[in-house]
Amino acid sequence: MNIQQWLAASIALIGIALPVFAQNRTAPMNFAGRYLVSVSDADMVASAYIDGNLGTREGEDVISVIPVGKHVSQLEAFETPASNSVAGPPVAVAVTPDGRYALVVETFTQRPGGAAENQTFGDLEHGDRILVFDLQDPTNPSLVQESAIAERPTAVSINFDGSLVAVSFHPNGAGTETPLALIPFSNGQLGDPVYPEAITIPEGDELIHAEWHPTENVLALVNETAAEVSFARLTGNLALKPWGNTVKVEKAPFMARFTPDGRHLIVNNLYWGADVEGRWTEAPKGSINSIRLEAGMQEDGTLRHALISRAQTGVSPEGLAISPDGRYVVTTNLERSYLPYDDERITWYSSLTLATLDLETGQLNHIADYPFDGILPEAAAFDASSQYLAVVNYDHFDDSIEGGSIDFWRIGADPLNPQPQLIKTNYSVTVTRGVHSMVLVE
Repeated sequence: MNIQQWLAASIALIGIALPVFAQNRTAPMNFAGRYLVSVSDADMVASAYIDGNLGTREGEDVISVIPVGKHVSQLEAFETPASNSVAGPPVAVAVTPDGRYALVVETFTQRPGGAAENQTFGDLEHGDRILVFDLQDPTNPSLVQESAIAERPTAVSINFDGSLVAVSFHPNGAGTETPLALIPFSNGQLGDPVYPEAITIPEGDELIHAEWHPTENVLALVNETAAEVSFARLTGNLALKPWGNTVKVEKAPFMARFTPDGRHLIVNNLYWGADVEGRWTEAPKGSINSIRLEAGMQEDGTLRHALISRAQTGVSPEGLAISPDGRYVVTTNLERSYLPYDDERITWYSSLTLATLDLETGQLNHIADYPFDGILPEAAAFDASSQYLAVVNYDHFDDSIEGGSIDFWRIGADPLNPQPQLIKTNYSVTVTRGVHSMVLVE
């Protein structure tokens, strides 16, 4: 072989080998579903909860839509204005079962004009709106209706067939005899709200969340004041009647989610209160409870629901997510990440708690808590495969990083020791600062 032949053969071999060296070694992470929908409150920094100072405003309140179904490194958010507030449970947004419309409640209005840096939480006024967005084109969400309701709505949920919306209200704002509204919904339009008698919520108690059952017109009503959950079934003329007994849970329940099969309800408990040092700033670790629906009958022949299990979480577990396969429960724990930087009690981290759930028995099993670098994470959503998790990050400890983020985690396990674990990845999508409520559209 002469030198020319040798060079030609060598070049051919390099050409064959190059694709091997250039192969894509990105780990698989295709977040399954149609899109993630979140809302951001741009009006306040997280520490405003403590010192009242709203800080510098970053843009305006928005709804963010992230089309998914591909590797998370390729995802981006599409945003449009949507007045909302972080001052409530992280259930300020809901999406219709067909994924076509998103509904957002306005707990507090946006900051007064000018957004001066010396504005305080007390400058915010109660909101009284529910907003409807068309998501037919998820890259261009559009406002199609803005409707007045009672003051200070805190949570929104839509029933299994998309025909009826439930909204709960803070008792200091509603100005009605009941802290609950039922609103008909059809063809992308809200009807007139009806305020049914709140049969299981005493006057002055806070109905912090009303959540629809996944297959029936049954509501779970979370009474934060009394630390209990009651159930009501829809009857004619948008009325409600009690459905079974009231179940006592633990201190300061915050929200509730039904398991996908509707057999159990999971509730997170913050352990906040007037008898807690700082009311919430020095709260102990929180918990989750599972309640089995229709567990039996009471002595008087009425239906009995039963408290089944509990598991400990990190501190202030505000967000709660259940995987679509029903096997995993995650809470997003604020810890004390939201305190002012000069407060010696601050934790320079937040955390997630992972627990497993037995679909048959309702038993919860705490796996571990997972600290991470983030501020005030209030919500999480599993993907449709139950193998990946999106977590909202309200803000960053590094003030040079603009906006908040949706961060991505995976469920992982050693094949030789298959206990599940949560692993934070390096992937995230930037959204407007103040992101706090989020749902997945499958």
